[in-house]
Amino acid sequence: MVKFLNKDSCYIGKNIKFGKNVVIYENNHIDGDCEIGDNATLLPNNFIIDSNIGKNCQIFSSVIEKSQIKNDVTIGPFARVRPGSVIGDGCKIGNFVEIKNSVLGQRNKISHLAYVGDCDIGDDCNIGCGVIFANYNGKSKNRCNLGNHVFVGSNCNIIAPVKIDSDSFICAGTTVTDNVNAGDFVIGRARQENKSGKAKKYW
Repeated sequence: MVKFLNKDSCYIGKNIKFGKNVVIYENNHIDGDCEIGDNATLLPNNFIIDSNIGKNCQIFSSVIEKSQIKNDVTIGPFARVRPGSVIGDGCKIGNFVEIKNSVLGQRNKISHLAYVGDCDIGDDCNIGCGVIFANYNGKSKNRCNLGNHVFVGSNCNIIAPVKIDSDSFICAGTTVTDNVNAGDFVIGRARQENKSGKAKKYW
């Protein structure tokens, strides 16, 4: 059974398969070969094409193309999952997050303002606000690999190709260019300098 809150505002293609107890809000566009799992909720303003959405998922104001979303995943608002991506069970993909050609394990959190491109991520990782996986060097694209239980702090740049092993901690503001061993604490940023009384020069 599918419950539409406003079916007239939605576009549903011919090859869409729905599970049980699916709820679809207004302004959803679903096309291509899609399967929407049991108890999924599609909040307003999604564009979903050629993708599978698992059980108990909630999607809000987001674009999902040629990807697989597993069970108990929340996405959005304003997220984009680009082709070739797999989002594992229990993941959270928040607002203004872009995932491209990446495979995420279980229970990862990427809550806001991040780009994850060409990356393999294990389980139970946290990707902070403003994190960028720099996958393109101007000539070719490369992949990054993260193990399990990796913390990547806000405003980090991960320069592919690098491997970050399990249980490591990347401090906010760090640019990672070399492989990280399991359990490492990584920090790479200039120290702050406070110059007393110098601010008046700029006012």
